[in-house]
Amino acid sequence: MSDLQLVNITKRFGDFTANDGISLTVHAGSIHGLLGENGAGKSTLMNILSGLYQPDEGEILLDGRSVQIKAPADAIRRGIGMIHQHFMLVPQLTVTENIILGCPGGLHLDMRSQAQRITELSQTYGLDVPPLARVENLPVGIQQRVEILKVLYRQARILILDEPTAVLTPGEIQGFLETLKQLASRNHTIIFISHKLDEVMAVCNEVTILRRGKQVASCATADTNRTELARLMVDRHVEINSRPEPQSTGNVVLDVQDLWVSTEHQVEAVRGLSLQVRAGEIVGIAGVDGNGQRELTDAIAGLLPAKKGSIKIHANPSKGTSKPFAYIPEDRQKQGLVLGFSIARNLILKAFTRLPFCRGWLLQREKINTNAHQAIQAFDIRTPTSQLPVGQLSGGNQQKVILARELAGDPALIIAMQPTRGLDIGATAEVQQSLLAQRTRGAAILYISTELEEVMAMSDRLGVIYRGQLVDMLDASTATLEQVGLRMAGVHTGVTREPIYSEPA
Repeated sequence: MSDLQLVNITKRFGDFTANDGISLTVHAGSIHGLLGENGAGKSTLMNILSGLYQPDEGEILLDGRSVQIKAPADAIRRGIGMIHQHFMLVPQLTVTENIILGCPGGLHLDMRSQAQRITELSQTYGLDVPPLARVENLPVGIQQRVEILKVLYRQARILILDEPTAVLTPGEIQGFLETLKQLASRNHTIIFISHKLDEVMAVCNEVTILRRGKQVASCATADTNRTELARLMVDRHVEINSRPEPQSTGNVVLDVQDLWVSTEHQVEAVRGLSLQVRAGEIVGIAGVDGNGQRELTDAIAGLLPAKKGSIKIHANPSKGTSKPFAYIPEDRQKQGLVLGFSIARNLILKAFTRLPFCRGWLLQREKINTNAHQAIQAFDIRTPTSQLPVGQLSGGNQQKVILARELAGDPALIIAMQPTRGLDIGATAEVQQSLLAQRTRGAAILYISTELEEVMAMSDRLGVIYRGQLVDMLDASTATLEQVGLRMAGVHTGVTREPIYSEPA
């Protein structure tokens, strides 16, 4: 058994204090939630616990004894294992090879006996995996189990999980949460970092909330609720996944018929997909990441050619729109922004050759700065100056820059691809409210997200995509998590399911 205590942990980076006197106790056999906005200090605290950083002040106690964790190897020796949001697996290797990679003896060990040991370990914890299957052939839910088995194989008693359900279907999430409860029942100590408050309430015994590097609360989950946790995280009331009010819709703005799109490697990603989005409605697309969502939005935005089918955008200039569509990309840093440019210049990336920002090929600095000031005020972009390089902003403020630019001119169609990915609960609420205001104005919005509860709450109609096909279109107000989750997993869809994995003979 391993009780873990962090006592007055402080960590500074120059003049910036990332952790300011944080103290918490995680009891053996319990699941402890760690919550906070982006930049609240969660990652720094866990990096100290896993040996990547050293605290400037404070100490770490295991079972009442002060310990020094000067490197990740020290953490592993003391039974502390970190399971990252993005899997740290080698796709071309088998499950067994991935689990023993880096261990003494490594790949020179008897692979058959190691596979048998891993099978026994997986059965003990109810984490059935095929030990000889290649990881690249496994669904993400099974890959998650492999990550857990990696730390259990190394005899970890304290498990740190960073946003562990981000890539799982609802069915996989439920099974995963049951696995965590089983691990805790076997006296494993678990720190659960998540922004999904429903999961925190369902699985955690206690929760600690950080805000701006300080610990603002620690309490039993039985004594709190989602709304209170959200308020503690952002220091204000937050509407969590508030459903839009019903409203009448207008004409079809986006009309996609029998669309086929291939990836740059000529793999069919979108297969015969048809959908329509009307003015004044949000059509959500739910699906596990990698089922054609990116290729669908890139094709609509003109970034990928369609092999077959048609895409029509019906914008009505008489309604006051100055551009047909806006595109909020999935990766804001690679696709949406030029990180070395100022906020002001990022806000005119799509209009810098036109009036009023350019005259005779000369940029009009006063107009550009006035536009930036107005956008900063309207979208509450937290910055000391519009001349700050956009790369120095937080993720939430970077997303606000994209929203301010894309929503300028009242576009008829808004394509929002994972618009809240990586954002904390406060920034997520602000992005969602901006999009709901556009819906009220009469914009047609295509909203794609792998966060199922979010896309269900934001949508009027909900489509489910599986292996590049739109397998169902549901009324979002009456659809259930079970219905949508089954379709996301390819159950009851009529789409042929390829074998998920196979073991070598």
